Amino acid sequence: MNHVMNLSSTQASGLRSRRTRAAAVGVTLCLGATLAACGSSDSSSSSSGSGKVGVSLILKTLSNPYFVSMEKDAKTQATKDKVSLTVAAGTSDGDTQTQITAIDNAVSRGDKGILITTNGDAVNTALKRAKQAGLFVIALDTAPNPANVADITYATDNEQAGKLDGQYAAAALDGKPAVIAMLDLFNNQVVSVDIDRDHGFLEGMGIDPGSKTENGKEAKSGKYTGGKGGTYKIACHQPTQGAIDGGRTAMENCLSANPDINVVYAINEPAGEGAYNALKAAGKEKSVAIYAIDGSCSGLKNVTSGKFAADAVQYPGKMAALGVSSIAKLARGGSKPSVTNGKSFYDTGTALVAAKALGGLTVQSPEQAASACWGS
Repeated sequence: MNHVMNLSSTQASGLRSRRTRAAAVGVTLCLGATLAACGSSDSSSSSSGSGKVGVSLILKTLSNPYFVSMEKDAKTQATKDKVSLTVAAGTSDGDTQTQITAIDNAVSRGDKGILITTNGDAVNTALKRAKQAGLFVIALDTAPNPANVADITYATDNEQAGKLDGQYAAAALDGKPAVIAMLDLFNNQVVSVDIDRDHGFLEGMGIDPGSKTENGKEAKSGKYTGGKGGTYKIACHQPTQGAIDGGRTAMENCLSANPDINVVYAINEPAGEGAYNALKAAGKEKSVAIYAIDGSCSGLKNVTSGKFAADAVQYPGKMAALGVSSIAKLARGGSKPSVTNGKSFYDTGTALVAAKALGGLTVQSPEQAASACWGS
């Protein structure tokens, strides 16, 4: 936080002029700050004559270590697979125009595929144009809306990640009453990662989410059936925007609503970090367990220090590296990648990191998980 895509005759007639305009725009963007990062824009490097396959990696931003890790591992894989990789990113989360320009540039260069973490539905039309032009589109981390805008999505099973946290929380309670703060991503828009993680946590606790498509529809009190089982109260659902400041404000609001909170679900590590800061300021950091999702190196340190009770990890670099390799193989005559059996996407895996195992659950120690963590 986190964790998921042949021209018609009319289109062909306008392609030449669009190529010229897009190339000019691409040079300008690479010289300026609109694209957070650019790789080679030499169209010849994408041609079959050079032996290299052109791939564009288009990220939300490069200010978040999660996406920086994608760039790093994609570049490493590109070198191995003889891929000419062009990297672009929005200037901020939600910057769709920069991503649209990068998609159009990928078409103009003759790239074979696009890997994208979309900033919003506004990019869908450009992705459809890319697919019509023959590019293979892989969504990373989160499927676009609708999912078939991409050819396939490589992502964490976010519901499973939330469920691992919830199962551990229930086991740690050991039958004691749970007063739960739910620190979500948004309260004014529906995003699959937000719903999947929130609902997964409740399911892991043994609480019915009450809806398939919305957060906050569970019964606000009742019994949880995870672990030894016990009673629960939902103290709050608060949006965090997945940020530290948002997490702190959300936690402050939750404490105002119910100062007896002893369990915190956080959509991601930054929200969890903000929650910890609020709890520490209130003198409650030792009596409240925080459960996060991400798996960054800094997040694992929070498990070691006790700031987080557990962290469900994901592997953004693996998503990007697999994407690069998949497009390279497809461009050289290989088969299209397929989804994980029983799922609508390719599952790149998740695991639970905690200081100790509880209730027969399988966990990794922070030291074990550090070999695959991202960021610093």
